[in-house]
Amino acid sequence: METLRVEELHLSFKGIKAIDGITFGVEEGEIFAIIGPNGAGKTSVLNCISGFYRPERGRIFLDGTEITTLPPHKRATLGLTRTFQNVELYRSGTVVANVLAGRVPKMRRGIIAAGIYWGLKQREEIHHRIKAEEILDFLDLEEHRYRIVRELSYGIQKRVELGRALALEPKLLLLDEIMAGLTVDEKLDMARYILELKEVRKIPIILIEHDMGVVMDLADRVLVMDYGRTIALGIPKVVQEDPTVVQAYLGAA
Repeated sequence: METLRVEELHLSFKGIKAIDGITFGVEEGEIFAIIGPNGAGKTSVLNCISGFYRPERGRIFLDGTEITTLPPHKRATLGLTRTFQNVELYRSGTVVANVLAGRVPKMRRGIIAAGIYWGLKQREEIHHRIKAEEILDFLDLEEHRYRIVRELSYGIQKRVELGRALALEPKLLLLDEIMAGLTVDEKLDMARYILELKEVRKIPIILIEHDMGVVMDLADRVLVMDYGRTIALGIPKVVQEDPTVVQAYLGAA
């Protein structure tokens, strides 16, 4: 069963086609990679799915519900969350505060309820804190929980951003170049987290990544884009050997 369905997506910027009729689906518990040369339109597709861009044409469905015109915060409440190419965190906040920020769409008690039903509000806060601590444990961030984000290494900040995305308890997780800027050891750790999210937590993932070794090791299926169009879609080994894909990356002989 498909968690996400994208149908005939089109998007242009000043007459230049960023996305030209892309169609694909993401299955439950699948790691679905989108790859392609720089400027192929990969991040534009992710931005349409997450609601940062609105496509000119086409439709997007999450668990059978059309979300094409929903704003990003509405999509978040439905369980769609993402990371970014460049780390987007509250740099003056602590690690645990950043992870808790990902729980905001799940917080039900408003300020009036907090005043009238203090006990309910307190129990809710405890519940969210427990969820945040579970994520810190999963991502090996316990020792950093009270550290200020800007003081941390880039690799740890990447883990914090993943933790904030996981705090939403996503139905679909979008990872935009999650490996970028990481050392070899940090990439191995991140790959381990991603595989556990798939195999244990059964979270479907869309992965945009330039490291082909990572894509071939992690992805169940790969969509290859070039100039906004699909040029290949299939399992990693078949896609990797597709002559059209080779030409798009390496150029004609």
